[in-house]
Parts: sequence; structure tokens; C-alpha cells
Amino acid sequence: MNTISRTIVGGVLFLFGLFFTFTDFFNLLTFTFGILIIFLGGYIFLNKKEDEIEQIKEENILKGGKKK
Repeated sequence: MNTISRTIVGGVLFLFGLFFTFTDFFNLLTFTFGILIIFLGGYIFLNKKEDEIEQIKEENILKGGKKK
């Protein structure tokens, strides 16, 4: 996932999580689901290690390395 798509997906999940958390605050199932979505969105938004791995793969392909 590149930086732009990671930012978009993480941000959208984070916003949906906030929406679920604050609209149905008294419904325990929806509240829990919203909290989990917030954490998942934050993890995707802040995960930069995957971008580094993709950059290394692209460099290897450009140098003539094996394509997997």
C-alpha cells in the first residue's frame, strides 16, 4: 500500500470508528466495534514499514532482481 492509499484507508476507517463510537455510545456491541475500527485505522495510518518493504522490492526489480 503506498502512502496515499494508506492515508486514505486509515483516515476513513478512523472516521467510521469515531462515527460508530459516538452515535451508538450506549449500545455495547456498536461501541466495541467502533473502538476496534479506530485502532485498525490508526494502525494502517501509522504503518510505514510496509512502504519501506515495497520500496526495497521496487529497487530490486529495477536492478534486475527476481520478480516474485
